[in-house]
Amino acid sequence: MLVARKPSQLRSLLVLARASNLPTVWSNCLAGWLLGGGGEQAKFFWLCLGATFLYSGGMFLNDAFDANFDRQHRRLRPIPSGAIPERHVWCWGFVLLGLGAGALSCMGQTTVILTVLLIVFILLYDAIHKLVPFSPVLMAGCRSLLYLVAASVSEEGITGLAVWCALALGAYIVGLSYLARKETSRGPLQSWPCYFLAVPGVLALLINSGTYLQKALIILLSVVVWILWSLRHIFWKTQRNIGLSISLLIAGIPLLDALAVGGANMSAIFVALFFLALLFQKFIPAT
Repeated sequence: MLVARKPSQLRSLLVLARASNLPTVWSNCLAGWLLGGGGEQAKFFWLCLGATFLYSGGMFLNDAFDANFDRQHRRLRPIPSGAIPERHVWCWGFVLLGLGAGALSCMGQTTVILTVLLIVFILLYDAIHKLVPFSPVLMAGCRSLLYLVAASVSEEGITGLAVWCALALGAYIVGLSYLARKETSRGPLQSWPCYFLAVPGVLALLINSGTYLQKALIILLSVVVWILWSLRHIFWKTQRNIGLSISLLIAGIPLLDALAVGGANMSAIFVALFFLALLFQKFIPAT
């Protein structure tokens, strides 16, 4: 008789942290930092480290808060499957949030304030995202605040462009998050959340001109193609697969970051992070 093989402790930790999404977190850090003028590489390192801890801690606590739901609906998640005790997940989550706050605490008053606000959004989302219809807005707030945290550690600080790009990314997250809420639904799926996915492209067309607009159009074309390719698993397939579409849309976040900083000659790095996210998703689920 075959016995199901228990996943390794390391894999369970990576699944809890949604580690496949970390390239998108680093991409957000790079974009926000560049939009604020860049600066010292040492600060950028601590920024990425702190963001990694905060994201991972938030994802751990997401599973901790959802433990009862997962026991009924997602029994293969690490807590209901018995891979990791629930109390350990709670501890890991708060320790990681503390490490993230510590890594960013020496970056200045503005960064500290934004980091505290980001942690509040993370905890609020984790605690109530199953209970309220506006939880995608809280998720979007987490990503937008990460942009601003990244900009705050750069030479010029939080610029107007960084704020607008943070809001555009937030709109994209609202769209994919509302689609994700319908993952277990069997009824017809409304298409209105898809309009939010277009906001970063609209912003790029509004703020760019001349040679910058030409570069933006090239990146925007790749973004549009990727969004449509991702959405086909929801709207143009006989067998709907919302989970796959959401995973692909998450992996596409670095392309949005490339669009935001299109004139900074960093497109290759964002493209590399995009493919890295896709590669990681082959081993660790994104959702």
